[in-house]
Amino acid sequence: MGRVYFLPLFLIVSTLGSCCFYGNCEDDDFADDQLSSSLYEPVFLDRSDFEKSVQLGEPMEILNSGKIYLKDNYLFVNEVRKGFHVFDNSDPQNPIKITFIEVPGSTDLAIRESILYINQATDLIAADFDFGTNSLTLTKRIENTFPELLSPDGFYAYDVPINSVVVDWKLKK
Repeated sequence: MGRVYFLPLFLIVSTLGSCCFYGNCEDDDFADDQLSSSLYEPVFLDRSDFEKSVQLGEPMEILNSGKIYLKDNYLFVNEVRKGFHVFDNSDPQNPIKITFIEVPGSTDLAIRESILYINQATDLIAADFDFGTNSLTLTKRIENTFPELLSPDGFYAYDVPINSVVVDWKLKK
């Protein structure tokens, strides 16, 4: 009786053992090389510089726009992973550049009253934007709220220096 079960079990185990569950088994080295290399290299900021990097700057041209936000008569346009352009949009036919909020690693924003909630790479920050004087005060930072920024082709940075944050990716030369 034991031999009757042994033969089918042996055939099943040997058949499954010869299968490759993860694709083409003969090209495993090639597949690993393709999966482990990005066309981009990470841009790092030291954690202490990163935490001091949020500031107002001069208005500038939009080069790589992201999401757009409207708050009362103000228009916020994300410069992907760089910050936010702020416009006076009282006259939608003629928006006026006011300032640029430098926020390295930023991609998203939410606004409630005068508080800007911004994802700054891995951190969530709250900043009080005074619409009357166009001044900005960082009021809160919650570290490591978000996952590390992925490269445009979907890779995480490896060998991240201690106390550093990935704020952008640039194409390798």
